[in-house]
Amino acid sequence: MDYGNAARFLKSYNKIESQLKLLYHERPTQNFTDLVKRCTDRNLTVRRYENELVDYGKLRNAIVHRTGSGELFIANPSDEVVESIEFIAKQLCDPPRIEDAFKIKPLAKVFADKPLLTAVEEFAATEKKSIIVYDHGKTVGVLNTYYVFRLIAARAAAGESVTDFLKNTLCKDVLDATLLEHYAILSKDATVFEVFAAFEARKDLYAVIVTEDGSLGEKALLVLTPSDFPAINRCLESCAAKSF
Repeated sequence: MDYGNAARFLKSYNKIESQLKLLYHERPTQNFTDLVKRCTDRNLTVRRYENELVDYGKLRNAIVHRTGSGELFIANPSDEVVESIEFIAKQLCDPPRIEDAFKIKPLAKVFADKPLLTAVEEFAATEKKSIIVYDHGKTVGVLNTYYVFRLIAARAAAGESVTDFLKNTLCKDVLDATLLEHYAILSKDATVFEVFAAFEARKDLYAVIVTEDGSLGEKALLVLTPSDFPAINRCLESCAAKSF
């Protein structure tokens, strides 16, 4: 009997098992089902395909028999099952990356030595809630509408001229490091799942800023917000993944 499907199944199964062991690095475990369950909190793909992985762990034991000379195939899975586990293995070991889902495009930005009025005008022109602040080609911070509104409201409440404040205050003078706590910075090589995981882990996250290597001082390539979830879902659906 041709056990080609069994061989393909076992190859993907072994890849998945190796990846799960890398994810769960505290201590080794030999039980595949236990390994899957322990990794659900560490990886979005494992959580999405938990039931399938548990079933495939049982199926692996049904099609492979260990002997003194190695492993012997005693059953052959269907094409559908093989294609499914191969897909999960690819999603887990080589998941779609941010740059696969989004094209690099011009961002809402302002220069640090420009008046705050410039930032307000950028908000109005782009209708974005967050804009990147650059200083000599490097990202030095971020401004968002809520923060700028609070600054304006405070000046108005104090009886100060809002116009003078916007014209005479430089963007760099109002940068607040605590505002950056509401943003995550990822490299362009990060996966689509990591973007979801960042928002899932922090409910107060305004956006994910994507740079070349995931450092703040670099030029920003993308700013992703919860409104980008549909686009990410379309990327996953285009390769037949489960949607969120």
